[in-house]
Amino acid sequence: MASPYILVLYYSTHGATRQMAQHIARGVERAGMEARLRTVPGVSAVSEAIAPTIPEEGALYCTEEDLSQCAGLALGSPTRFGNMASALKYFVDSTSGIWMSGALIGKPASVFSSTSSLHGGQETTLVSMMFPLLHHGMVITGIPYSQTELLTTQSGGTPYGATHLAGRDNKRALDQDEISLCQAQGKHLATLAKKLSVNIDS
Repeated sequence: MASPYILVLYYSTHGATRQMAQHIARGVERAGMEARLRTVPGVSAVSEAIAPTIPEEGALYCTEEDLSQCAGLALGSPTRFGNMASALKYFVDSTSGIWMSGALIGKPASVFSSTSSLHGGQETTLVSMMFPLLHHGMVITGIPYSQTELLTTQSGGTPYGATHLAGRDNKRALDQDEISLCQAQGKHLATLAKKLSVNIDS
């Protein structure tokens, strides 16, 4: 039987969401679970485009099996007008087969996002990403206020999930509070996955 893993699934345009995913994965691993980083191909606004089977850089593309077999899910996207990016939504919209099978029912999930401006729709993006996960029957978790960075951060970070302020030019690096919250989210998600699954040793 394959080892249980947390799927850290994201879409990233300028690299910030990918960096968040990597820190969330570190938190998962600190909780003693495997983190499986995956991404999705972009979508074309003009006509259907064919992406290479393997991306030129970064994580592999997510498969239906990656999602259906995970013990928990962290879903991340940059903000697009207060919503998740179309590439990630396109993938999520294709998961009706998994929904019909009930494969994700009872599994924990969390969300994370990056924006160019501090009030650029971070929280609405996170909440919008929760809707399809609730339809899948997943158990939504955020970041508890025992993580004191939620009270001190001057940039990203919400109880709904980790966020990052990338700046107007999308070049601002994650600060220490944002990194800590990403890693705490991953650790919290993995810890819950252990508690929620009878197939995982706690």
